[in-house]
Amino acid sequence: MPKELPPVEELLTAVVTALGGTERPGQVKMAQAVRQAVEDGEHLAVQAGTGTGKSLAYLVPAIKHAAETGDAVVISTATIALQRQLVDRDLPRLADALADRLPHRPEFAILKGRRNYLCRHKMSADVPDDEDDQLFDPREVGATGRMVQRILEWANETETGDRDELVPGVSDQAWRQFSVSARECLGAQRCPSGADCFAELARERAGEADVVVTNHALLAIDAMEDLSVLPDHDVVVVDEAHELVDRVTSVVTGELSENGVALAARRVGRLIEQGLADRLQEAGEDLRALLAVAPPGRIDDLPRSLGATLALVRDAASACRTALGSRGKDDQEAAARKAASGMLDDVHDTAQRMLDAFGPPSGDGTGDDSGGDPGDCAPEVDRAEVVWLDPANEHGRGRIPPTLRVAPLSVGGMLRDKLFGERTVILTSATLAIGGTFDGLARQWGLGTDDWTGLDVGSPFDHPHRGILYVAKHLPQPGRDGLPEAYLTEITELIEAAGGRTLGLFSSMRAAKAATEALRERLEVPLLCQGDDSTSQLVKQFSADPATCLFGTLSLWQGVDVPGPSLSLVIIDRIPFPRPDDPLTSARQRHVAAKGGNGFMTVAATHAALLLAQGAGRLLRSMDDRGVVAVLDPRLATARYSGFLLNSLPPFWRTTDPVKVREALRRLSSGAGA
Repeated sequence: MPKELPPVEELLTAVVTALGGTERPGQVKMAQAVRQAVEDGEHLAVQAGTGTGKSLAYLVPAIKHAAETGDAVVISTATIALQRQLVDRDLPRLADALADRLPHRPEFAILKGRRNYLCRHKMSADVPDDEDDQLFDPREVGATGRMVQRILEWANETETGDRDELVPGVSDQAWRQFSVSARECLGAQRCPSGADCFAELARERAGEADVVVTNHALLAIDAMEDLSVLPDHDVVVVDEAHELVDRVTSVVTGELSENGVALAARRVGRLIEQGLADRLQEAGEDLRALLAVAPPGRIDDLPRSLGATLALVRDAASACRTALGSRGKDDQEAAARKAASGMLDDVHDTAQRMLDAFGPPSGDGTGDDSGGDPGDCAPEVDRAEVVWLDPANEHGRGRIPPTLRVAPLSVGGMLRDKLFGERTVILTSATLAIGGTFDGLARQWGLGTDDWTGLDVGSPFDHPHRGILYVAKHLPQPGRDGLPEAYLTEITELIEAAGGRTLGLFSSMRAAKAATEALRERLEVPLLCQGDDSTSQLVKQFSADPATCLFGTLSLWQGVDVPGPSLSLVIIDRIPFPRPDDPLTSARQRHVAAKGGNGFMTVAATHAALLLAQGAGRLLRSMDDRGVVAVLDPRLATARYSGFLLNSLPPFWRTTDPVKVREALRRLSSGAGA
């Protein structure tokens, strides 16, 4: 009979003691709840504020479960930063601390999607890359060439082939020449380099580990596409769980553009009768011409011309796929066929999915070019997916053409059936209780009222005595024409009172840049703006100099951890509602309303509450921190939904008095305390 392992409380104490830390009541409570949920096979949502030590609170019971059962536990995160924290810092120290108390030293591994690993076969074979035949800026080609050379040199040294270990990083354009997707991969048995495949070696390491760290995207692929990417497991811990729905939605969003169709046609044109490839090329050109003149935004009714063009693309891709077959004369041709086959499948399946999104057709299956009779398609409220057109834009190395996209109205059903239905799931984050309740996110996850338990273990921070939430009630409501002069004046006065030390979180990059440009002429303190350098470098500069301010947008709302005197003021320019014209958000909002619910509160206000909570959470990052969160949008004090948003924020002391706030910031800046 195997020896009984120590209780979770004893293991947690051993780890905290070994790390020189102090056990916190919220951490113990969370660890006990995770242990109980795993033992009972029940889903658990845990809100654990910054400073709780939630990583150890779920890692210790996870490792104990793995040691008792021999089954791996999967930890899924939304960001690379947390993955690296777990693998490089938390898990090694935890393994050392528990080695003498468990049957063996806990083993852990990190596992990512195949695209993140160097493909030895693609390096050695003449497999065409994923780039089109556009002309590039010569300077850009030169930069890419230098990156390619660095990859080749690094390939002779790396033991993992993991892209994230190549520092400094390289562009997607350079990396794609040495990596393959799951659909392009020949498979370990057929590939000449299968025995030395970095992706397969990573999977082997994961198969031997007690804890496997991955990301939400790969977790979704493993659960929903039945690819068995991850090792067998019966417990999943989803950290940064507030991001789960968005990350899963990104994974299952399909896209179709002239570039994708043209690239598939070129790939397959080398392997089949040219006439069939030309037919696909021509269908892509028809799509390009149609999208070039189509209005961007959500497509509620399928125009006849678009339906016909999507059918042409679908049928041409199907004909090419049939002609292609699956066997090549040699390894090189087999790889080329697999790559072409994967691209054709993507084109075909996405075109069919877009047609299916409008429901069973009537007559010839399409509406007319003016939008058609809604009766031609399924009523919008009953549609499961949304189709929209993104306009052309400049991005990265060049121009992205108009692109059709399709995404589900909700991923809750997929998560319920594929993730929660197969295993025990622990969901945790510092921000899960939106409007004071877990129900909103639980609905998005597809969980019913009896499917899960919620627990808020609080935060060790004394929010009412360490932080002030200031709402600038006297300011005008924000408009669409940039920051009003009153806002710029308010920001100037706040930053001067704080002596710098400010993180400015803006609802758009345009607003962040406009504020930076205007305030650099008014302020004497250094002012950095996202985009001036890499985000990590900017955060490093901001942390190093207390007088410096940093302005930016979305990634800074959730990705900045700056404890200490360099950050005592967080400014939020407006409530971060999603754009009214965002196709997916507006469709979800309208769908809820059509079912009798409150679409604004369920979708837009919940989105805003999550981001507000994340942004406000940047202020207190250690027990000694103190300062002010200043929200310039007066609607947080006056609108009918303000209570819902305020209940989503940490319990700071609240005021709308600008004089009191500036006095508090001056005292803090002078070292007298708030």
